[in-house]
Amino acid sequence: MKKIIKVVGAIIQNNNSEILCALRSKDMNLSGFWEFPGGKLEEGETPEKAIIREIFEELNCTIQFNSLFSATTYEYDEYILNLMVAKCTLVKGQPVAKEHAKLLWLPIEYIESLNWAPADIPTVKKLILKHNKMGCL
Repeated sequence: MKKIIKVVGAIIQNNNSEILCALRSKDMNLSGFWEFPGGKLEEGETPEKAIIREIFEELNCTIQFNSLFSATTYEYDEYILNLMVAKCTLVKGQPVAKEHAKLLWLPIEYIESLNWAPADIPTVKKLILKHNKMGCL
């Protein structure tokens, strides 16, 4: 039976209505794919606390958890990933790529052009659909 890994990702939008996209580095699993930054939930940790901790550790900035945006389960060859993605607000600092190869602020209209990790694709599609219907997040 495959191991189930619970992770959280953050949709961080700047004042120009651009979304923060993170390129997985050569040292990471799924290297070369784009993702919403985040990471694994620790034992007993809530998604809210996990995303705030992970973003601080990975990007050296502080965010606020606003709301859960999507939840996806994706089965990779080695494991099953339960991904929760939250809308978050940047509170302090600017994101710095400490673990990722690159960070990119991109308008929602263009995020689908990136090569996203498979588990992130449903969230990308939902973001675009919601943006096209409402004109905003």
